[in-house]
Amino acid sequence: MSFRKDFIWGTATASYQIEGGAFDDGKGLSVWDRFSHTKGKVFEDHNGDISCDHYHRYEEDLALLKRLGIRNYRFSISWPRLLPEGKGRINQKGLDYYNRLIDGLLERNIRPFITLFHWDYPLELFKKGGWENPDSPKWFEEYAALCANEYGDRVKDFIPLNEPPCFIGMGHVTGEHAPGLKLPLSASIVMGHNALISNGLAIRAIRSTVKGANIGYAPNFNPMMPASDSKEDIDAARIAYFYVPEDPENWYWNVSWWSDPVIFGTYPEQGLKNYGRYLPKNWQDDMSIIKQRLDFYGQNIYQGQYVKSAQNEKGFEVLKHKPGIAKTASEWPVTPDCLYWAAKYLYERYKLPLIITENGMADIDTVFLDGKVHDISRIDYLHKYLIALKTAAKEGVDVAGYFQWSFLDNFEWARGYADRFGIVYIDYDTLERIPKDSAYWYKSVIETNGECL
Repeated sequence: MSFRKDFIWGTATASYQIEGGAFDDGKGLSVWDRFSHTKGKVFEDHNGDISCDHYHRYEEDLALLKRLGIRNYRFSISWPRLLPEGKGRINQKGLDYYNRLIDGLLERNIRPFITLFHWDYPLELFKKGGWENPDSPKWFEEYAALCANEYGDRVKDFIPLNEPPCFIGMGHVTGEHAPGLKLPLSASIVMGHNALISNGLAIRAIRSTVKGANIGYAPNFNPMMPASDSKEDIDAARIAYFYVPEDPENWYWNVSWWSDPVIFGTYPEQGLKNYGRYLPKNWQDDMSIIKQRLDFYGQNIYQGQYVKSAQNEKGFEVLKHKPGIAKTASEWPVTPDCLYWAAKYLYERYKLPLIITENGMADIDTVFLDGKVHDISRIDYLHKYLIALKTAAKEGVDVAGYFQWSFLDNFEWARGYADRFGIVYIDYDTLERIPKDSAYWYKSVIETNGECL
């Protein structure tokens, strides 16, 4: 046995990264619309105004998904496209756009997975305090209820939040991402807590409306891998994977602070020791909202770090990568075993079906003289990572699905268009789409349910 017969093979995108149409048909502005137009914030001052122009070319892209054999498509909805001020007034043209997209997917027998929030926070709500405002969970609940009511008759698969460690940490602690803030713990911890309340309220809103809803969660963190096969190192890596950093500038970068509350209804004890005093007053009363039943647990994973057992207070030591380790075009180490160990540790702790909601690599892609894009490094990367995931499945981990990141080359946040993650090449001058060799390779993986790996 390897991958289950109903394994979910798919690919993923995010609204701001591919849609363009930033000012079209009544869409409101997001924090990324403003951030990307602030000089010096994004590589070479790139922005997402047009990006892949998916907003106008979605029919072409849906046809391409079908041709490439994609059966499941994870995409996000632009909150300010539906609610230009983030709440209240509805933009019907925005609702209609996603109705057309969903109908087009279903007509092609492609199962839609909706992510409600993939970082394009409404600018008007940010002006009201954004995630720090105690009303922010209610704003998100209103938006989630709108999506459930509008699309839940056809869409059953929902993920409310994508990567809270990134949109809170990189957006409000380090300032690398929109809205570009560098806030103290007293603010960022509260923001994270409000985001978790928002997730819980969204899940309740979806379940109350969508019959047969299949709801998951998609945080992220680099898995920890044992440096050897010894029990001591395996145990040490497990501890390290769920450890909340004591460094206040990196408190957000972990699994357990974001996942334990959602699944267990409590923050990790070790994390509370350092950061509990920054949580809102009577925060314990919110845990009944934050803890909601999940149908699957998602994790976005690209790289891992090696760990060995150590005689220190933590019980582990995170090792530096060996000189010369293979890296992607974005300088991320290639560590295929991270999918194996992540699957093992996450399933052991949370006991939920696991979906890898993002995995892929940036490559140095170019159109060859034959007019094709030969991305052999990406094929090798995906092949190795999927073998590791397959091994975990063979050993009894309930691996339910895998979404390759990304369907299209796109706007990679602060990196702009410098990094190409897609299995489809985008010429940003002509907006021509060229499926890469990896797209056809992935098609064969899907057709064989991974038996060709």
